[in-house]
Amino acid sequence: MKRRIKNVAVLGSGIMGSRIACHFANMGLKVLLLDRVNDAYSTNPPTPAIRNQLVKSGLDKTLETKPFPLFSKSLSALISIGNFEDDIHQLSDCDLILEAIVEDETIKKQLFDEIEKYRKPGTLICTNTSGIPIHQLLEGRSDDFKAHFCGTHFFNPPRYLTLLEIIPSTFTKPDVVDFLMRYGETHLSKDTILCKDTPGFIANRIGIFAMVSAFQLAEKMNLSVEQIDALTGVLIGRPKSATFRTADVIGLDTFVKVADGLSESLSDETADKNFNMPSYVETMLQNNWLGNKTKQGFYKKTIANDKAEILSLNLSNFEYDKDKYELEGFAELNKITDLKERLNALNKTPGEIGNCFRILHAQLFAYCTNCIPQIADDFYVVDDAMRTGFGWVIGPFEIWDNIGLAEGINLMDAEGRKPANWVSQMVKDGNNTFYKTENGIPSYYNIRSKTYKSIPGRENAIDLKILSETKTIWSNAAVTLIDLGDGILNLAFKTKMNSIDGEVLKGINTAIEIAERDYNVLIIANDTPNFSVGANLKNILKMATEADWEGLNDFIKLFQDTAMNIRYSNIPVVVATQGLVLGGACELCLHADFVQMHAETYMGLVEVGVGLIPGGGGCKEFALLASDEYTNSSSDGSILKARFNTITKAATSTSAIEAVDMGFLETGKYAITLNRNDLIADAKIAAITLSLRYIAPQKRKDIKVLGNDTLAMLNAHTHNKKSAGFITPHQAVISQKLAYVLCGGDLSAPTFVNEQYLLDLEREAIVSLCADETTQEKIAAIVSK
Repeated sequence: MKRRIKNVAVLGSGIMGSRIACHFANMGLKVLLLDRVNDAYSTNPPTPAIRNQLVKSGLDKTLETKPFPLFSKSLSALISIGNFEDDIHQLSDCDLILEAIVEDETIKKQLFDEIEKYRKPGTLICTNTSGIPIHQLLEGRSDDFKAHFCGTHFFNPPRYLTLLEIIPSTFTKPDVVDFLMRYGETHLSKDTILCKDTPGFIANRIGIFAMVSAFQLAEKMNLSVEQIDALTGVLIGRPKSATFRTADVIGLDTFVKVADGLSESLSDETADKNFNMPSYVETMLQNNWLGNKTKQGFYKKTIANDKAEILSLNLSNFEYDKDKYELEGFAELNKITDLKERLNALNKTPGEIGNCFRILHAQLFAYCTNCIPQIADDFYVVDDAMRTGFGWVIGPFEIWDNIGLAEGINLMDAEGRKPANWVSQMVKDGNNTFYKTENGIPSYYNIRSKTYKSIPGRENAIDLKILSETKTIWSNAAVTLIDLGDGILNLAFKTKMNSIDGEVLKGINTAIEIAERDYNVLIIANDTPNFSVGANLKNILKMATEADWEGLNDFIKLFQDTAMNIRYSNIPVVVATQGLVLGGACELCLHADFVQMHAETYMGLVEVGVGLIPGGGGCKEFALLASDEYTNSSSDGSILKARFNTITKAATSTSAIEAVDMGFLETGKYAITLNRNDLIADAKIAAITLSLRYIAPQKRKDIKVLGNDTLAMLNAHTHNKKSAGFITPHQAVISQKLAYVLCGGDLSAPTFVNEQYLLDLEREAIVSLCADETTQEKIAAIVSK
């Protein structure tokens, strides 16, 4: 029987419960969020609203948090609330019940008693826990409950951290496990990992160990909070919050409780050593310096002279100061942009920085190898877990491969640590790497077979980095053109932040030329966190400050011509987006035949923020899209004003759904991918479909522009905002230039124009704004960051 999930119940409206409920709503599911009855009115309450006050408060707090937990505010309508006394009978209508209450085994079991009374047989029941052994929660449960019960571990915030650990018990039916693994991937946009029912599961087991190691190293090497965070953050491919900032976010008391729990529950004789807290932690706990929840922890925010300052804790005297204590050589290492090169350089660096790196990674490598196969049968899932749950760019075994297998063992020897026996056997058998790429397919060393096997689930994945090694058919300094097979090419950017400069634009045009001649479709997709931050402002600033108006005009025209080439080429052009899609990158999407968006697409025409207006056809496209909405009525001006406001606000969507709501994508010309791993494969499917019956569109000559009456209305709107102090005089100038372009210039009446007419107006406005000193100052401020 095919299992379908339509209605979900989430029990517990705390931080995790409410956010998990929101994420289910992101997937379009109806969600019932339940919690305890408001304690103040537990008997004979006057109204349901008061009885539900606790759950309402929990959800309201979540909906006020940033980053926002929903793809769109409208999705909150899918969440209904209730309480465990009045509404628990509704569980009989649910296909999946997820418990996310306090991490207390006794309280969870009491709630399971109530769930059993109303849950219909066959309904999936999950407990969201970060460490309670799953088997301990099943005492006294029915056989059907046990068969359909599974542990789940979402990571906070659930919308943004993609790891979902699935922890079955020995009673869980195999088809239930298979369904949850598949459902997590395809319907919840998660990277699902099958875990064993061991303490901390996988990500927390390794992640907490890594953090405690850094805690211990700070005391051992007398390093400051700032220094440890600098050495364990972005520098080595981990999140900016690094170690101590992360502990402040988690809460030091919570962090210590989890670490102590691991130490107590692990039979390994080295557990105490691995998870033992340094002495300064006990002092902080006594002082109630727990982090963000108590307004001070390893960091403390203060206000001095009306200016906020972040102070760090001196671990020796327990005073807060603002000194950064940067280590010698840190700045030079930080300039190495390629992470793998930077890691190799760190490993070879003498002094405190290098020693810190070597000690931490010797401990990490040894610990990870000795956790296999206790926590997982295969080591690659550890790397997956640390990337998707803790935000590491690459996992421990990938780091080890990068510096070399033998070198990693040398680091351990220097610290008196040893790898697990399976690593020694692996080396003895002549293998010197954990991962290999064979025929474009990534494979890993399988401990049981002692051979390399393809990583499950990745056989059909499209990895541009791997394909570029053998399938590149053309490239320049800024782009790489890759043959994806099936008559499809992919153009990937390789500039800093994938910014768009002249070389990128030339690359796009060359790619279209090659595709039109020898292929069926062109996809523009980048296998990076962000699609593109837009036009290269550094180049624009250089031409503006040098008054190279001819060069600037030529660059803008090249951008516009490239956008038009995308629109009117003889083959379909598909753009696949993720992360930031700003300015000129958004304009590429506006001109594409189809846009395949990852759900976490943050799209916006943000040029006004740097004193400009869209110059790559964005203004033209908004005028064209508005024209298609006009009905020859008095409302036409309101339609254009909405488009005008979207640009002047320089707003960026917080999701793909919001990008659609903001008018960046037309109906039928986009699709949304939930799981980031599927994005390029989904774009390829869309490309193949488009190519089957593709007919290139005809250039538009029927764009209705509204002329002076609407221009006067928009300028009056701008004047009022300036008079009220909502915008600056410079912003008013930008708005007036934008209105002039959108309205078609100085026209006495509504007129039909072609696209080139609007592009010329757009380009003229851009060049004039670039001559403005305030615009140049704004661009310079952005470029200098």
